[in-house]
Amino acid sequence: MNLLLDSHALIWFLEGDKRLSSAASAAISDPANRRYVSDGTAWEMGIKHALGKLDLPMPFEDLFPGRLEALGFEMLPITHPHLYQVLRLPRHHGDPFDRLLIAQAEVESLTIVSCDPHFPAYGVPVIW
Repeated sequence: MNLLLDSHALIWFLEGDKRLSSAASAAISDPANRRYVSDGTAWEMGIKHALGKLDLPMPFEDLFPGRLEALGFEMLPITHPHLYQVLRLPRHHGDPFDRLLIAQAEVESLTIVSCDPHFPAYGVPVIW
């Protein structure tokens, strides 16, 4: 399975946080699954960290992409097909970073790892 992690799922996995569901933890830990982190997630986390709204488990510059790649995560670049798909999405969700994840999941046939209650309305596969 190919997974796309939402920011909270990524942080909770890296920190071993109990808020990460057992199903999400098992999917992320399964070596048979490819694990992607969107460049949009890095952007969102960088913005929130710079504003003092998000603590990271390590310095941003160490986490993206070095530490993540060392742990076997793959960075997913934002491409024009992803942006075109964002424009086609219905307005179930207003957060632009989450809308980007949904579009990337649709275009790339990925399963999103997230507890966000808006994601299932788009029909994308979600693990939580």
